[in-house]
Amino acid sequence: CYAKTPIEKRPLIQIQTTKGDIIIRLFPDEAPLTCENFLSYANNQFYNNTLVHRVIDGFLIQAGGFDTNYKPKKTKSPIKNESRNGRSNLKGTVSMALKLDKDSASSQFFFNLADNTDLNYTTKRGRGYTVFAEVIQGYDTLTKISKIRTRRIIIHSELYKRNVPLYDFPEEDIIIKSIKNIRSIK
Repeated sequence: CYAKTPIEKRPLIQIQTTKGDIIIRLFPDEAPLTCENFLSYANNQFYNNTLVHRVIDGFLIQAGGFDTNYKPKKTKSPIKNESRNGRSNLKGTVSMALKLDKDSASSQFFFNLADNTDLNYTTKRGRGYTVFAEVIQGYDTLTKISKIRTRRIIIHSELYKRNVPLYDFPEEDIIIKSIKNIRSIK
C-alpha cells in the first residue's frame, strides 16, 4: 500500500500524559476512516482526562475509553475495520482496539510495544487490528508507562448490565491530559 500524502504533510498528534508527551504521525491514506474517527474524538476533547487502562509490558498500552473515575465513556457508533491496509502491528505503531465484532473500533486505541504481527488481519480470523499511526517521539514515556505495576479491578458495565473485571490495570493512575492535532493535513 503506497501513501499519497508525503510524510512531512501527514497529521501530527500530541498526546499529553501525566508521565510525559508522545507524538504520533497518522496514516490518513492507509486508514482514512480510522484517522478521521480518532481526530473527531481528539478535536471534541473526548480524550481529555481519560485513563491509560491496560498495560502489558512487552505487548501493548491501551487507552481512550475510561474517565478518571474508572467509568466507561459514551462513544459514537463504531467504524468499519481497515486492518487490510498494508500496515502491520509493529513496535511503535498505534492501532484501534476492538470488541468482539471486527467492525467495533470506536475510541479505544493501543500502542504496540513489540512486533505484534499476530494482531494483523488474517483471512482465517476475518479481522485484525487497524494500524493508523506511528510513534515518532515519546518512546521514553511509553517505556515509563510499560514498567508500572498492574492489577485487576472490577467495574460495572452498562453494556453487559453486570460487574466485569479489567485486567492489567495500572496501580498508579496514568491520565491522558489531552490529545491535540499539532499539524493538520495540508
